[in-house]
Amino acid sequence: MSYGDTPFLIASAPNGARKTKADLPNIPITPAELAKEAANCKAAGAAMMHLHVRDDDQKHSIDVGRYREMLTEVRASVGDDMLLQVTSEAVGMYSAQDQMAMIRGLVPEAVSIAVREIAPEDADLNELRDFFAFMREANILPQFILYAPEDVTRFNQLVHDGVIPGEKLPVLYVLGRYTTGQVSDPKDLLPYLETSPFVSEWMLCAFGAYENACALTAAGLGGHARIGFENNHLLVDRSRAVDNAALIVQAREGAHLMGRTVATGDQARKIMQPQW
Repeated sequence: MSYGDTPFLIASAPNGARKTKADLPNIPITPAELAKEAANCKAAGAAMMHLHVRDDDQKHSIDVGRYREMLTEVRASVGDDMLLQVTSEAVGMYSAQDQMAMIRGLVPEAVSIAVREIAPEDADLNELRDFFAFMREANILPQFILYAPEDVTRFNQLVHDGVIPGEKLPVLYVLGRYTTGQVSDPKDLLPYLETSPFVSEWMLCAFGAYENACALTAAGLGGHARIGFENNHLLVDRSRAVDNAALIVQAREGAHLMGRTVATGDQARKIMQPQW
């Protein structure tokens, strides 16, 4: 597809793993809150939800039962025309084996996986091969999270060696993860570009007040964007967003000015489909 023909996929990251109601009173935490937020984000232009689940104390969890409860409520709220992605993020609490066990037990439609968490340098590569073969057979849509250019190098090696099967796979570039104050800038994208022959489609996420500027940079360069309270709660005028949908609206309107149409849920599934 040429630039103008490629739909811009907006994913909402409504809560993340760390912020609580004490940090942000309007952050959605419970399944019911996430279901309502997802419907609002869909109406605003998001075709994908990146979802975290919490325990009764608002702490990060990858519990399969909690995920099933949350996914059931969100799916009932948004219908079929939205891609629902769960996270396997460790947050220093879970091992690679814990993450793989969750994915095997849940068999989600889609999951994000941090390369540095699932495949540290001392990882059992045979275990990883078996795991990714399972994901391929189960048709679980992966998105590989790359926090820094060295993660791209690791990702390239794993695909080249056949540990991660396939020719091209979708990735997420995290901008500004290790910058002072975790405030991202559009130029943080530059080290990632043209660094992997194994990327099918790329998406970015960004921290802080320039989140929307980073998202529109992605739109202008043919990529996609993940937006939301997980990383930022400020509108472009520096006022607090009333909800995640308000952030989505900004990106949708900006993408149209960039000549990009906004992806639907069915188009999101095609965009996130790896070339196994």
